[in-house]
Amino acid sequence: MTFNDDEPIVAPQDDSTEEKPGTYGAGKTQMTIINQPEAPLEETELKVLLELSGSGDNEDRSPVDIVAILDVSKSMNEEDKIGKLKIAVQFLIQKLSPIDRLSVVTFSTESKRLFPLRQITNNSQKEIIEKINALEVNGATNMADGLKTGLEVLRDRRLKNGRLGAIMLMSDGEQTIELGDAGHVDQLDNFPVHTFGFGSDAKPEVLKEIAEKSKGGTFSDVRDHNNLSKAFSQCLGGLLTVVVKDLNLTIAQVDEESKIKNVSAGNYPKTENDSSVTISFGELYNNEVLVVMVYLLLPKVESERNSDVLQVTYTYSSGKGKLFEAHPITAIVTRVEKATYKEEPKLILEENRLKTLKSVKEARVMADNMELEKAKEKVDEAQNLLEDVKAVDTKEIIKTLTYDLQQLSELMTTQKEYEEKGRPYALSFETSHERQRYAARGDIEKVRSFATPRMNAYLEEAKKFNEDPASK
Repeated sequence: MTFNDDEPIVAPQDDSTEEKPGTYGAGKTQMTIINQPEAPLEETELKVLLELSGSGDNEDRSPVDIVAILDVSKSMNEEDKIGKLKIAVQFLIQKLSPIDRLSVVTFSTESKRLFPLRQITNNSQKEIIEKINALEVNGATNMADGLKTGLEVLRDRRLKNGRLGAIMLMSDGEQTIELGDAGHVDQLDNFPVHTFGFGSDAKPEVLKEIAEKSKGGTFSDVRDHNNLSKAFSQCLGGLLTVVVKDLNLTIAQVDEESKIKNVSAGNYPKTENDSSVTISFGELYNNEVLVVMVYLLLPKVESERNSDVLQVTYTYSSGKGKLFEAHPITAIVTRVEKATYKEEPKLILEENRLKTLKSVKEARVMADNMELEKAKEKVDEAQNLLEDVKAVDTKEIIKTLTYDLQQLSELMTTQKEYEEKGRPYALSFETSHERQRYAARGDIEKVRSFATPRMNAYLEEAKKFNEDPASK
């Protein structure tokens, strides 16, 4: 079966201007390079921090085609989870605009496309909400089939040019149909797949694996059923503010002046050769900041001089596929006999963020191997290490890391509590910090790492919508 019956985009009757969705000019990103200004004459290591931020205009964002893949297996009847899901999807529908389209795929024992990609208008909103409210639960959990169908909806679109395709997949349990694990669905193309584990029975490892295999996807742990609308709102706050697509960053060493030893960019795809590394980020949200740490080895030099040690270029595409290439940017260091160290807060904070991420991963592996006491010690040790760098925490990065570590430590009281709550919390923390992108977990109003201003605004709207879903 093919799904090439997606609706065309019809401009509003009262719109006298030609619609140009997703058109971008140059200058939708900003690059900052931070490194020690001086280095000694002898062979030495140098750390360079690259900070790439989105700085576009939300008025010319890329139009989005979203496929919501929803679990309607019989377990969704428990604690009115299906009711919370319907409210969350209604919020999603009301946040989309006429340049956007939505399709819904449901899965239980089998998957079903509820309707094709539909343009969001006043009329279609009402019709879609009626279909969502009519959903009934039954059967087992065949997440793999749901994911495959959702991917086919995006692949088979007739209207693709200049449009961002994305998947939001929600499940409350693990795969119960023996037709293949959803985590083994490898052909995700370049679509971001954002997954949401709903409740304590969700399978966080599979949901995180799906998100990581996609380009820019995240895994959110929604333990509290009342938080699903809030979690959806944070995902939308990103998807509806994409300023550039197909973002690729290339870092090149300078012959006889430097050698790249390592590049830390989370789990984004990297292509490496002898002298350069290219990182494929995919989409960048407005006000989103991506940080890359480059570790260089500088050779011994005989005399004092200024040296170009790193060259950075990046490219991205516009809404209609036009490629933009930024002018090359160079990192410079002065080689002197006796170098003066200058404290760079952003370098210190990023190094500690990466150390904390490493500690959480190690602690999770320990806990998974039934070494809970060691895991808790590892988390507490990471928390103590952060105390030494609070003085340079101008953006509350250390504060948010500390809060996450406190929550994780509390969820390691018993092995049972860890498996039900601690493991999904840790996995969501990991995917968030590996992507440098917001992922919901715990108290969504307190966990705000990587949240953008639009996400903060949508969170407030989601809270109000939960109180009165009938309101606009």
